[in-house]
Formats: sequence, C-alpha cells, structure tokens
Amino acid sequence: MKDIKVLGSGCSKCVATAKLIEDIAQTKGVDIQVEKVTDLTQILGYGVMSTPGVVIDGTVVHAGNVPARNKVEAWFAK
Repeated sequence: MKDIKVLGSGCSKCVATAKLIEDIAQTKGVDIQVEKVTDLTQILGYGVMSTPGVVIDGTVVHAGNVPARNKVEAWFAK
C-alpha cells in the first residue's frame, strides 16, 4: 500500500489532484491511502512552498499545480 499525502489548503486544485490520484490508482489496481494535509506547518515541513503538493511514502514527488495524468500514472508504474 502506498501512503499518499496531498498537501494544500483544500482549494479546487488540491481536490482535483487528490481525485486524479485516486481515480488512476483505482484504474491500475494500486492499493493507496490518501491523506489531505491542510496544516501549513506540516506542508512547510515537507519544504513545499507552492500547492498542491504530493508526497508518496514520505518523498515529495510534485508541487505547484495539478500534476499531468501521465505523471501520476508513472508514479504507479514503478
């Protein structure tokens, strides 16, 4: 199971990022747990200055905008 955190204030881009990740994981049959992190202190703790940010298993893999679909698919291809 992959532990995924979507970092952000809960804005529409953050919601879209979480939904995109959940949809692609379901399509690919990948077991994930998604947590939405809205606490600014926690977000800054990951070094993310621009949201939405995505953390997979403790590693920041994306920040600043909604990731492209093919980028998210690549996260689950590994």
